Amino acid sequence: MKRVPEFKTDDEAEAFLEQDLSDLDLKQFKPMRFEVVKKEAALNMRLPAVLLDAVRAKAKAKGIPYSRYVRMVLEADLQHAE
Repeated sequence: MKRVPEFKTDDEAEAFLEQDLSDLDLKQFKPMRFEVVKKEAALNMRLPAVLLDAVRAKAKAKGIPYSRYVRMVLEADLQHAE
């Protein structure tokens, strides 16, 4: 089975999608939540630099912005609290 390559341009991606994709190995993809809820409130907090560095490193390892990672951690904790 073929893996999906990384594309440098939108044109490369569009050209790739023009072919028969039935033999692609889709195991390389991870599930992703789409955020559709409007963000209406802001949170501003002061953290120790070492903690913020750790949050940024964890978010980078997951390939997401650190503010989204913080929101995901908060949401996950609240879901488990119920």
